[in-house]
Amino acid sequence: MITFFTIPKPWTGEAATLQENAIGSWRALGCRVLLLGDEPGVADAAVRLGAEHVPSVARNEYGTPLLDSAFAQAHAAARGDALCFANADIVLAGDFTAAADAVLAALRPVLMIGESWDTPVPASLVFDEGWETRLAPGRKRGAGALDWFVFTHDLFTEIPPFAVGRAAFDNWLVWAARDAGAPVVDATRRVHAVHQAHGYGHVAGGFATTRSGPEVEANWRLIGGKDRVYTRYDATHVLTRNGVRKNLGSTLRAKERARKAVWKLRHGQLLPARLPG
Repeated sequence: MITFFTIPKPWTGEAATLQENAIGSWRALGCRVLLLGDEPGVADAAVRLGAEHVPSVARNEYGTPLLDSAFAQAHAAARGDALCFANADIVLAGDFTAAADAVLAALRPVLMIGESWDTPVPASLVFDEGWETRLAPGRKRGAGALDWFVFTHDLFTEIPPFAVGRAAFDNWLVWAARDAGAPVVDATRRVHAVHQAHGYGHVAGGFATTRSGPEVEANWRLIGGKDRVYTRYDATHVLTRNGVRKNLGSTLRAKERARKAVWKLRHGQLLPARLPG
């Protein structure tokens, strides 16, 4: 059994619908779900959705939940030896459990990750037969935008107190698993994870606050440098139709270096300076 855990936003407005969809999809998979934190409406939602409410999550001086506290709570409450930390707006279907079963059967300890697809989901989802086929295809968010993490109990038992929802802690988790010697499996080819499109009205200052400011600066200090910011291209393995295989070039970060070079070319950062006249 995989124990899901997430840190929901206040259960109001747009966030309420998105979170209802996401957590409803996890429950439809038959998974146990922990809702962490004491935001308004979360306790009632846990009862309605058949999830479990864990209110005691530490926060920083800005009121933002801290990742180390959330992971410690999840480790303590989880049953079985596999957990999944996911953002509360991520919708997952049967291909997720099939992938997790394949990876957990092949490797221990292990971290499984994958890229998700930005998809508009305008209404509440009904989890009847074939519900996932009615979703729009969406578009990939990018190799560094990681929204869900399946891992065995022996990983992430101690992590820094990152501010949740601020830059780069998700990429650090990939580095930390590799640094611990654990295989990291990129399941993007086999899991179509839906990131429901949304605004950032729940964050004071909007989207910019998630990329700059004192909380972001604190996260970067805890990360310890850009060389610890890993993406799915840094996975040691990939999950294909034929099972788990090694990700060639991951030791030297070949795919990630190539991705960054292409990004810089597209944004003009490798072009020569324009000569006068």
